[in-house]
Amino acid sequence: MTVAGLAKSSFVDYPGLISCVLFVPGCNYDCFYCHNRTLLQKTSGTVAPEDVDAFLKKRRGQLDGVVVSGGEPTLQPDLISYLGMLKGLGYKVKLDTNGSSPEVIDEALRAGVCDYFAVDYKAPATRYREICGGNADAGPVLGTIGLLSENHVAFEVRTTVIPQLKKGDLLTMAGELPRLPRYVLNRYRAPEVFSPGDRARIEEAPYTEAEIRAFAEEIRVFQPNVVT
Repeated sequence: MTVAGLAKSSFVDYPGLISCVLFVPGCNYDCFYCHNRTLLQKTSGTVAPEDVDAFLKKRRGQLDGVVVSGGEPTLQPDLISYLGMLKGLGYKVKLDTNGSSPEVIDEALRAGVCDYFAVDYKAPATRYREICGGNADAGPVLGTIGLLSENHVAFEVRTTVIPQLKKGDLLTMAGELPRLPRYVLNRYRAPEVFSPGDRARIEEAPYTEAEIRAFAEEIRVFQPNVVT
């Protein structure tokens, strides 16, 4: 698997565990607020595989888990076997995904190579292409979330509360989703790298933490396990 970046230690990316994060290049979305824009192209710089392998073997017993993030990991052709390798090293494995490839998630479930999933649900279904760019479609994402829910595995869904999402949008999204074990509302922070044409959207004032907490209270009717 191609690794474009490595965060050697994280206390926040895997709930309850100390982990490292592997970032893979390439994504089939083009979200204007993406914080990993340099990873969108598959030609992004890479970390030597032998360096990643050496690090993972050295940190066994010191780190609890490995998070595979991106970019979009499900675009990697050898993702399932790589996750299996991480499990073989004794790590708990978390996969971050935009949810656009339910068939890959189904394969991961059948292989038993992932302990925790995090899926981004980015906008109401009718606004997915507007927010995520390209041919983004909420249908496969909802399919992925439904698959995880039906299999009763450990997972969370995340929404970054960008300024373009209003309270009505968030309530619609909460109603479009099945009841989730954990629904995380993340505060928007402007990325340092973005497309020049998106400057106006990027510079819109973000919601305050108090405003997001207020949204969460209203969403709780649909999603009682919402957190901020």
